[in-house]
Amino acid sequence: MLQLFPRKVIGLMILGVALTLMFTPQQLSATTSRSGNVIFIHPDGTSAAHWGAARMLYKGPDARLNWDRMSNLAVYLGHMKDQLTATSNGGAVTHATGVKVNADSFGLDEAGKPLVALSGKPQTIVEEAIAAGKATAIINSGMIHEPGTSAFVAKSPSRRNFADITKQIVESGADVILGGGELWYLPKGKAGRHATAQQSQRTDGINVIELAKKKGYTVVYTRDELLKLPTNTKKVLGIFAADDTYNDDTEENLKKQGLPLYVKSAPTVAEQLQVTLRLFSERRNGFLIVLEEEGSDNFCNYNHAAGCIEAVKRADDAVGVAMDFIQKNPNTLLVTAADSDAGGLEVVGVTEKDFPFDKPVPEKSKNGSPWDGRDGTGTLPFISAPDKQGKRFPFAVGWSTFGDNTGAIVAKAHGLNAQLLHGTVDNTDIYRLMYRTLFGKQLAK
Repeated sequence: MLQLFPRKVIGLMILGVALTLMFTPQQLSATTSRSGNVIFIHPDGTSAAHWGAARMLYKGPDARLNWDRMSNLAVYLGHMKDQLTATSNGGAVTHATGVKVNADSFGLDEAGKPLVALSGKPQTIVEEAIAAGKATAIINSGMIHEPGTSAFVAKSPSRRNFADITKQIVESGADVILGGGELWYLPKGKAGRHATAQQSQRTDGINVIELAKKKGYTVVYTRDELLKLPTNTKKVLGIFAADDTYNDDTEENLKKQGLPLYVKSAPTVAEQLQVTLRLFSERRNGFLIVLEEEGSDNFCNYNHAAGCIEAVKRADDAVGVAMDFIQKNPNTLLVTAADSDAGGLEVVGVTEKDFPFDKPVPEKSKNGSPWDGRDGTGTLPFISAPDKQGKRFPFAVGWSTFGDNTGAIVAKAHGLNAQLLHGTVDNTDIYRLMYRTLFGKQLAK
């Protein structure tokens, strides 16, 4: 009889069958998954309509954003334990731990005890990454205590305990901490690079910037200082504004005060990510970066259309930086998800006859919802970038609320394990996907 396989090969095949019978599919995947780097970008408050507005304005209706070019997507479901629409803090806690929480949670359960994550450990995914010796970064365009990122490394009975949360972030051990909020680093009466003595808010007398320096952080305050950092810099604390790095208010109020949308000396989130990736490129044990563009939430909550769309564009620029990195480093996952739909933005696209380029758009629709032109209420329409035929189109932005809604939120993934994101995804699954990629372990549903 013809021997198809040598005895040694047959023995190995039998052993493989035996192992398959011994382990469940989940256990098998847990032993065979490849681990890699993770970049989580949280473009806060963005629905498909927000991305659509940015695409039309900056690229044109026939073109594509970086976000559009990500390989995989899923409809995102983000309800909390006690309400349908997520809060910024509750949504972030779920992303950080993989468990459902109440809307007021900031890392604690209903009894005020630290949460146990889906992994079974009393740590967020960033805290577990730090304990495993992986490089970690927290990046935010808002004040550093913004929950979309800070809930990955801090816990508090209230999201409004800004001073304590800021201190916890610096004490967390994260390698890179970038954002605004200098006034919460400094004790009252102490002036900083951005905050005046009158603005500084800490009442405990602690100078958290000095604390960071003692922990080995190199402190930078501007885009130029960040971009000049040597590649061998181990720990970085970037503080780029007294408050947020943007000025979130209505168009009319910003015009009265003569304020720009963003602080001019502050780096964009894309620039912050680019520097962080340069610092992490030689880290052999992998890394986890959590980045939030907060302006896309805050501007929309003020129904500031131009600021909102600018913020979405900045988030998209960061997506582009991550995708360029993945092209050269395919062992990296990029995942994006918002937790709510800020302001209920919709694009009102009609003909030039309805919205002449040289006349203000109507202030309201027939049902009373407010409309914005490019400079706010009662101003000229936005003009799209050209389509394939070179034609530009007028449009307005309509709003449903000032707050956050449960809208048409889409999660996306690109790179390592991106194929696992498809169909409809729960907010807890964002953690599950990040965990599988970072640690090579599939967690049970």
